[in-house]
Amino acid sequence: MEVILTHENTDFDALASLLGASKLYPEAIPVLPRRPNRNLRHFLTLYCDELPFVQANDLPRRPIERVILVDTQALTQLKGMSSQTKVRIIDHHAPARELAPGMTYSGGETGATTTVLVEQISEARLPLSPIEATLFLLGIYEDTGSLSYPTTTPRDVRCAAWLLEQGANLEVVNNFLHYPLSEEQRQLYDQLLENSQIREFAGQSVVIATASAKGYIEEIATLAHKLRDLFEPGALFVLVELDGHIQLVARSSSETIDVAEIAAYFDGGGHSQASAALIRGQALAQVQAKLLELLKAHIKPAVTVGQIMSYGVHTLPPDTTVAEAAEMMRRYGHEGFPVVEEGQIVGILTRGQMDRALQLGFDNASVNLYMYKGEVSVCPDDSVQKLQDVMMEHGLGQIPVVEGGEIIGIVTRTDLIKLWSAPPQRPRRAEIAQLIEDALPAPLLQLIQKVSQTAAQMGYSLYVVGGFVRDLLLGTPTLDLDLVVEGNAIALAKRLRKKVGGRVKSHARFGTAKLILDEQAFPIAYLDFVTARTEFYEHPTALPQVERSSIKQDLHRRDFTINTLAICLDGSTEPSSRAQAEGLAEVPGRYGELLDFYGGEQDLKRGLIRVLHSLSFVEDPTRMLRAARLEQRLGFRIEDRTEELIGNALDLLDRTTGERIRHELYLILEEEVPEEALCRLDELGVLAQIYPGLRCDDWLRERFRRLRESLEAGSWKLATSNQQLETGIMYLALLTYRSSAPDLESLINRLKIASEDAALLRQVNVLRSLTSGLAGERQPSAIYRLLKPYSGPAIFVLWIATESELVREQLELHHRKLRFVEPEIDGEYLKAMGLKPGPIFGRILSALRDARLDGEVSSLEEEKGLVEELLARVETNRF
Repeated sequence: MEVILTHENTDFDALASLLGASKLYPEAIPVLPRRPNRNLRHFLTLYCDELPFVQANDLPRRPIERVILVDTQALTQLKGMSSQTKVRIIDHHAPARELAPGMTYSGGETGATTTVLVEQISEARLPLSPIEATLFLLGIYEDTGSLSYPTTTPRDVRCAAWLLEQGANLEVVNNFLHYPLSEEQRQLYDQLLENSQIREFAGQSVVIATASAKGYIEEIATLAHKLRDLFEPGALFVLVELDGHIQLVARSSSETIDVAEIAAYFDGGGHSQASAALIRGQALAQVQAKLLELLKAHIKPAVTVGQIMSYGVHTLPPDTTVAEAAEMMRRYGHEGFPVVEEGQIVGILTRGQMDRALQLGFDNASVNLYMYKGEVSVCPDDSVQKLQDVMMEHGLGQIPVVEGGEIIGIVTRTDLIKLWSAPPQRPRRAEIAQLIEDALPAPLLQLIQKVSQTAAQMGYSLYVVGGFVRDLLLGTPTLDLDLVVEGNAIALAKRLRKKVGGRVKSHARFGTAKLILDEQAFPIAYLDFVTARTEFYEHPTALPQVERSSIKQDLHRRDFTINTLAICLDGSTEPSSRAQAEGLAEVPGRYGELLDFYGGEQDLKRGLIRVLHSLSFVEDPTRMLRAARLEQRLGFRIEDRTEELIGNALDLLDRTTGERIRHELYLILEEEVPEEALCRLDELGVLAQIYPGLRCDDWLRERFRRLRESLEAGSWKLATSNQQLETGIMYLALLTYRSSAPDLESLINRLKIASEDAALLRQVNVLRSLTSGLAGERQPSAIYRLLKPYSGPAIFVLWIATESELVREQLELHHRKLRFVEPEIDGEYLKAMGLKPGPIFGRILSALRDARLDGEVSSLEEEKGLVEELLARVETNRF
């Protein structure tokens, strides 16, 4: 026999989940709990005839083989259950502890368990009666506060809409959700309301309500819901002293206040948003005092100012002119600046105030005449709620962040908006720390530890950013580490060199350093260090002007959101054990903290290439080539608006230096399947904008594929020290194969292609014009002489590109045989015969090779005879 069970003191979510499971598992019997809430009892009195529920006493006396447990993870024992009974849990909360043998779990992050089941009912297209749809809607509405609680998800809303389409009755829902209190409940509610205290912990409001009553008062949880709806706190704790015990009921609407954790100290249980405990042997005042201690110890800010602020800040002295302030705002893109005098904040200048001064013609007036006056600031440990209060109190959208009497950064209303719009994130530092440990070889991980420790000693923060973080989260980690330093990257690299050896190359203008390592000691050749910086473009396509900045501003200068992800390496970098990682053990410091200011991880999940702002391609048009390369490598899609911005900025490629375009083009040609990115660039109009003769089509796709397969099969051996680089140039030769000689020269000049690479492109271009001659040749010596001036890669490219099978045969004959043919007689032999070195030597040796190639001689004796014959011709002027 199979049964469906839920918890006692049953609410509508539990009752609706019983119904949902019974529709999905019709062979299982939904069993009513013994103590449903009062409004449920009255609902069942009216509608039980249309619902499938069975009382526990009416169950058949048979063994229970399986229990489907809904909206709870605490199993109620029934007769017929044994150690062999299997249990399937369906709940909208993740398992609170490791499941016992024979138990399985399914569910999801939704506001109500009912939602999980209704989704499956909808997908299975199971019919619902109006009463069933109404009960399901009651379950969802009750647990989500009629879709208003912060824990409500889009899934809950979609299911509620579907249930209304199936005939759910909102009038019935309202009647039973807003059920009148009994007289005993009303008296207790009034007492709780009178004794309610609003406390603040880490910027979050918590209500503690206490009362005393005699006898049994049912559904204290209902009173807790009403108090929560009234006060709307982050969490609510109700303490009711009854005969011989105290009943604790707790509710939370904040992800950082786990009421089950608090209830556990009183031997209670539940989940993070709802819990209860029965406390014996303690006075009400004693329990209340203990509760306050626990709340102080356990509640931390959901998000602190330090987590969303920008470190580093530009300030203005009070005598700065309005015109100078306007130029600063234009340069940095800020909406305001703190005004500081002798290290103290004396006001804040906003864009609105500055604009008004400019409109009135007060360009040369001092900003202290128009700024908001007063010392307004927050601390990095302050809660977001406190930040909001400060902003609203002073009517400001930018607030300086002060620590130890010094301004360390700024936080803006934009930071708040991004926080609200971002999906909730669970703590992941231990998880990401483990990903780093798994990705890096032990010597490299130890090196990163030393870098982190050295940075900390110098007072710097350290981050790994960009492609490494992106690929780590995608599950394809690389060893390409880019380290950003909130401090002096060059000084850090030089300090580290003293500890690990190597040598440092630096670029003072950009604040970058490369620590070149001993490859015998480390699995990588170098580490790149970059000073956190911001960039300014004086005009479109210009190289940027650089200033030191914060990690947040450094990430903002990057090309796409998926490359703005960073991981903080501050604090402990001791490798965590696998067991710690699986338990998500806490990692000290900020090590493993993922920084995602611009929605990069969400775009990773969606598979989107998205720029950070609408001027991205104006600032750097080569990002168009990068977008196509990343899109094709990762199997992503360029986001619609980003694609539109590419189209709008195409003409800016004409003003971009050839070196920068060539660099990005070469990176594309180093990809595994470069034609995918090239054809995408063709589709976007980028190839034609770079040079009108460039195009990617089926012909090019086929040639690129043929080149790859030939190299992989080893069917055409090329003597080269760098196969990847050589292959890239041969791809370029195929891309330009169909260009005329003048067009090719124009492209070489446009892209400033290096002389060695240009030589190959020119050779291929000339060879293409010789194909008709090759096709008409039959003598091996003529084929050899025709191809002798050209390099092996150039001949190989022609072999790949030509349509003529005969030409391919001639090229292959040259590659495999003809180029190796040499006569046995050489210059030394001719000198031994008494001949003086001169032009005649070359003519004789060339004739000997031709004769060998054409099969006219095949031995040393025959060569000697031919030499005698040639010398005789020389004497008679016939050679």
